[in-house]
Amino acid sequence: MSAASPASGPVPAALVLADGEVFEGEAFGATPDGGVSSGEVVFNTVLAGYQEVITDPSYAGQIVTFTYPHLGNYGVNAGDHESRSTFLRGVVCRDLPRRHSNYRAETDLNSFLVAQGVAGIAGVDTRRLTRHIRDVGAIPGAFGTADEATLRAAALAEPGTDGIDMVATVTCDAPYDRASTRDDGKHIWNIVAIDYGIKTTIVDQLSQIANVTVVPASTSAHEILARNPDGVFLSNGPGDPEAVAGATETIRGLLGQLPIFGICLGHQLLALTLGLDTFKLPFGHHGGNHPIRNLKTGIIEITSQNHNFNVADFRVDGPAPDGVEVTHVNINDHTVAGIACTDVPAFSVQYHPEAGPGPHDSRYLFADFDTMLANHHGPVDATTGSAA
Repeated sequence: MSAASPASGPVPAALVLADGEVFEGEAFGATPDGGVSSGEVVFNTVLAGYQEVITDPSYAGQIVTFTYPHLGNYGVNAGDHESRSTFLRGVVCRDLPRRHSNYRAETDLNSFLVAQGVAGIAGVDTRRLTRHIRDVGAIPGAFGTADEATLRAAALAEPGTDGIDMVATVTCDAPYDRASTRDDGKHIWNIVAIDYGIKTTIVDQLSQIANVTVVPASTSAHEILARNPDGVFLSNGPGDPEAVAGATETIRGLLGQLPIFGICLGHQLLALTLGLDTFKLPFGHHGGNHPIRNLKTGIIEITSQNHNFNVADFRVDGPAPDGVEVTHVNINDHTVAGIACTDVPAFSVQYHPEAGPGPHDSRYLFADFDTMLANHHGPVDATTGSAA
């Protein structure tokens, strides 16, 4: 792929949705084959952190519309990447600044997208587009420099993310390790993190309490238990939880054996394993400003979220499964945002407590996991690693 905006001036482009809506703009980033990029169109409301959003594997298969009008102001740097690559299908924005300015910047957003093979379209009326998505829901679309008929055909042919195992496209190929950075004198745990699309900041947070081994999503419960970990983490990831091959079987083999903590897709997969249902939200939750109520403390947390599917509220739809309780609720739409098992050590949340990007209100959940590990294994001598 090559740069979409040559030095001679802006290149006209258009975004066409599957329902026929057309949005005009200018191409930037990489030039896709045939001048067409297609995917499921969603919007994200973060005010900053566009690099982290673009490198989040949870956006696999999606075209991300940024509601904040300016994109690229402070450039891009390798230290803020949330994964080894980009997996989204495209970027939509209102205004792409001609210059970036930040002492940490290593390159500009346009050059980064060109290098990653990701196309973008700027100059779009993102307010109108966002209002339209809120009305009709996340919708397949296509954008680029091709003619409108070609773009419309590509939009209609785009399958979206329903019923597709998107995790298989983002998970790691082989296990890798991250050594703990724990420095508070407490015991350093050994955790296996199942990579459904894990973010770097999550691994960073886990490493503050444990040595972390990240394994591919296809890793079986037997293979995980053979590593003799102290606990298991179920990561975030893209797409439909019911389509993730083998995930519930693996989690079922781990429940009750070890403490489990899940985030986002990991939360949904834990819920499915426990017998709960999931459903697709109209336009998803994507942003860094979603209020969540902790039902145990009553405290409101402002959270970072990125998901199109959600766990059904068994308190309303019933019947409630044995040994499961709701711990957190989204204040905006009253959807389930957290669950916990009452008979085995396992809990999960729908949002991103690591917050990359976003507020840090919910990072206490990693400390809660630390406490769960300690309660399950009993007192451990931090020096010898043996039971105290």
